[in-house]
Amino acid sequence: MSRMGDVLAGFHAAWEFDSDSVLIRFERGIRTPKLFQALGERRIPHEALAAVTLTPGKRGTVVLHAVPRPGADPLMAAAAGQLKDSSDPYRLVLPAERETLAEYYADELRALIGPASDAEEFLVPAPEGPLQFKAYDGKASFDGRTVSYRWFWTGASSAKWKAGDQSFAVGDLADVEWRSPEVFDGHLRLLHRAPGGTQPVQQPAQADQDPAAVVFGLGYGPVHESLPFAAAVLAAVRNSSGPACDDAPRPAAARRDPADIADRIRHLGELHQAGLLTDSEFTSKKAELLAEL
Repeated sequence: MSRMGDVLAGFHAAWEFDSDSVLIRFERGIRTPKLFQALGERRIPHEALAAVTLTPGKRGTVVLHAVPRPGADPLMAAAAGQLKDSSDPYRLVLPAERETLAEYYADELRALIGPASDAEEFLVPAPEGPLQFKAYDGKASFDGRTVSYRWFWTGASSAKWKAGDQSFAVGDLADVEWRSPEVFDGHLRLLHRAPGGTQPVQQPAQADQDPAAVVFGLGYGPVHESLPFAAAVLAAVRNSSGPACDDAPRPAAARRDPADIADRIRHLGELHQAGLLTDSEFTSKKAELLAEL
């Protein structure tokens, strides 16, 4: 680039051009997409880009679009093409009067990026943790090593209650499946690694019956919370050396609120009375919950 630190400001974001990367700083405001606000800023290495375009936008604007190489960004890999244009962090919308300046920076970037081949590894840093969000049927949390699901008795299916709260080491996972909350059947599903391999094993088709998935539901699991979460888990899975060692120390489980335990036992009793839990299943799950006090 001609000068390090040059800045091109648009609507909702400003791009700062450095010698080896573009630093995207997202604005915070009522009209700024919540995903942008959650991301804060992102540094995109030139090697992570495949192309740069400048096209007319809506209502007197132009759009500068830095197209990432397939496989270079865990956020875009997790999104799998489901993001709307308005939530695409690689699009900078500018007033039409800045078109000449935008074209200048587009040409500068085009001269610096390489062939548009798939990336062999993630080149853009994943969102940092710890991360968490609330879905319709449970709360998901990630500390960098382990993904945990804590079911809500008001939303979780009997299949998930039978399985109990879940904890997954990233080394035991093969992939992450994110389906946008803005479409039908939105969910985040963790795909288990097959024993001795890297491919995922077969899991229940319906996310609401799969203990490795949380269901977003209408009004839950918004994109700005669940997508960075999925991207961080995906990056950790790809960087993992394999299945977790049984001898490796694991974080001690935090003690639960007794009132929460009581609510869970009460709900188990309701499932038992409805015939959705056998006597042995009810007794076993009740003992597990009492052991957490």
